[in-house]
Amino acid sequence: MSENGKGNGRDAQLAPRELRQRLMRLSPRQRVDALLEVPEARALVRSLPPEDLYVTIQEVGLADATELVQLASPGQFRAFVDLGGWQRDKVDPHAVLTWLRAARGGIDDTEEFLRKLHAVDLEVLEYLLREFTVVHDLEENPDVNPPGVTMETPEGRYLVEIKAEGVEMAAVRSLLNDLIAENPFEAVRLLEAVRWEIPSEMEETAYQFRRARLADLGFPSLEEAVSLFSRVDVGPSPRPAGTGPGVALAATGGHVDYLEAALRGLTMLERENAEDELRGVANAALVAELADPGDLDAARQAAEMVRDYLSLGLEHLTGADPGRATDVLHETPPRRIFQVGFTLTLQLKFRADRLMRAPGAMLEGVLMVLPEEAAAIHALRRKRPRRALRVEGAEPVPFRSLREVAATEALLARAEAQVQVFRGVLGGTAEAAREAVARFGVPLETLGLERLLAAVVAMAVLEGRADARPVPLGRVVELGQRLFEGTPDAPRLRATAAERALSGLEGAVPPESRGELRRMVGLTLERLLSELGSPWLQEGRLDAIAAAVLPMESQPVP
Repeated sequence: MSENGKGNGRDAQLAPRELRQRLMRLSPRQRVDALLEVPEARALVRSLPPEDLYVTIQEVGLADATELVQLASPGQFRAFVDLGGWQRDKVDPHAVLTWLRAARGGIDDTEEFLRKLHAVDLEVLEYLLREFTVVHDLEENPDVNPPGVTMETPEGRYLVEIKAEGVEMAAVRSLLNDLIAENPFEAVRLLEAVRWEIPSEMEETAYQFRRARLADLGFPSLEEAVSLFSRVDVGPSPRPAGTGPGVALAATGGHVDYLEAALRGLTMLERENAEDELRGVANAALVAELADPGDLDAARQAAEMVRDYLSLGLEHLTGADPGRATDVLHETPPRRIFQVGFTLTLQLKFRADRLMRAPGAMLEGVLMVLPEEAAAIHALRRKRPRRALRVEGAEPVPFRSLREVAATEALLARAEAQVQVFRGVLGGTAEAAREAVARFGVPLETLGLERLLAAVVAMAVLEGRADARPVPLGRVVELGQRLFEGTPDAPRLRATAAERALSGLEGAVPPESRGELRRMVGLTLERLLSELGSPWLQEGRLDAIAAAVLPMESQPVP
């Protein structure tokens, strides 16, 4: 409103949006109360977008929001059925009937209910009746006497057997009575269609009508939606990594929401227009994920995914400077920003895919990298690339920053080097690698790459060369002497252990992978020290339990 209290055209344009935003900021229960408590509740409810009403109803629960359904317009109700009465491309007759029950209201509301009913596609109604009834033609079989609840049409032509039970039976019976009372002739034609129409054709026709209406609500076709996840040229970041405020904050453990930073710099009208565009991107992502538009949980997941990719894309396009986020949003459509963020992770997925095809990457169905790197690769190779967490059993999570992208790139580089390391220390060829693993007497998946590496390092310490096989029992004492020193309470690795292992293994590994070899040897020796150092220094021997860490000849594998 202007200062003199008179509205202008812009105020009229913003008023519905402002009302919508205020309502959506409330909790679902508060939102319902706010809609029902105003004097013109029907007009207010019918002024809202049907998708917002649907979300409110679903969040509160249909059983507790029937008043909203009854106040909604026929067009809004049709949208409710479009969103909540289908499972992807299949009609869910039980869900449709539930929405019809919610819309029924009292006996004085029959006309309003019928307006809502007729807003639903005729094919959906026919499909529902086909599911819940059997229509018997009494002229063809006057003696038909099906068990259960039946009702006869007024002219005596049809006997309708109701196959539902409980509240659904009552709802179907009430629905038929309403249709017959409104127009007996049309009701008979409907029942005749129910008898003879092919269900698959009814469903396909209804689905095409529904798809067109969903497009009007902002849900694109699958073909258009899938293009959202296209790879684009991301170009170089405007500012070198590490120089922007966002990177500085991320380095200290904080997270910068670049999308929120971009929206904060917009005017009210610009923000509302941007939110409309963002909603379109989220709808496209939902469709591309093959989720149903009416699935609220899937919609929330899609919205979170879109927000993560947008923030990642903005971080790249701003050179990790949140202060430039609004300018980038002015210059670049949200769809393009999303594609930039997605492409940054897609490049990691392509790199992981190439690694899986590299010579020596797979042996006996096992990826030849250590567990942390293997988890990262498996997370990246999902339909939508994810970031593995360093928590056993944890589900991978979306990428939310360039720092996380860079960390995963480092893991991939390590994984690529590890493939070369294992290939080299196992003999350099697939045949040699298979022969080496066969010496352990168990499948590689059972043996485990960490135990295989422990044996390789131990034998290098003993013999000064790459020799992948279990440690001979007759040399266990010698191994302990070469590895450990100190006391049982303060065990230490001998300085010569790593030197001897590396001198024996480096010649088998390409020069570009030797840095990772040194890291792998160091981790393995530290593990041997942690698990075996104290027992060895205390007893001067390694018992059978050591086989859980270090494969030894004639020791059973746990």
